Amino acid sequence: MPSPVIVVGMGELGGVFARGLLRAGHPVFPVTRRVPLALHSVDPELVLVTVGEAELDTLLAEVPDKYRDRLALVQNELLPRDWRAHGLSTPTVAVVWFEKKPARPVNVVSPTVLFGRGAPLLEAALAALDIPARRAPDEGALLTALVEKNLYILTTNLAGLRTGGTVAELWRDQRELAETVAGEVLDIQEFLTEQKLVREPLMRAFDEAVAADPQHRCTGRSAPVRLARAIGHADRGGLAVPTLRELAQEHQA
Repeated sequence: MPSPVIVVGMGELGGVFARGLLRAGHPVFPVTRRVPLALHSVDPELVLVTVGEAELDTLLAEVPDKYRDRLALVQNELLPRDWRAHGLSTPTVAVVWFEKKPARPVNVVSPTVLFGRGAPLLEAALAALDIPARRAPDEGALLTALVEKNLYILTTNLAGLRTGGTVAELWRDQRELAETVAGEVLDIQEFLTEQKLVREPLMRAFDEAVAADPQHRCTGRSAPVRLARAIGHADRGGLAVPTLRELAQEHQA
């Protein structure tokens, strides 16, 4: 019998992975944040963490030792610093490029990028739902994939606070704003990764993501929180990010 998987956080994203795992033959044990992981006696192959970005740090601090080498993370805005802060070696990571809204089917933008010991299991789970995925060959490729996703999510969300509309409209009609916000987002990513990033291929990947799903809405409920978090990172890094600060003032007004 295939080994079980614990899924922590049963929102829309967790539900997609749970269905895929079940179709692939794995027993799934759903866990909400109200139930501490330490209380579970399951011996899982993987502990898939699908909680929101704001909850991740607290959850990682609470992970029992027996699960620390079995974690799989799927959050947006994720970077290696997030798991290294808790003394974790590279966990399984899924850079998710599909969206799931309540009462709507899964919308795929690009193949999800997988890395780590649990990548084959997650690849099989997504394949069971006809969701495309590919594996990152090494940690450098994983970092690139994470930054590409962060660039897309943050640029469209934060610029979208001013423009609204779709990502195609932002990129076509407000290119200067989008590129300025993207530059400030990459300044923050460089601070957080402590690496100089080659920006041209990252911007090409952004352009490809826009073209893959041009009608994607720029901004959702999480955009103001993302903006506040980005400015907090900028403050800690001594970064000016003037356009992001203008957007924050506009939103507060």
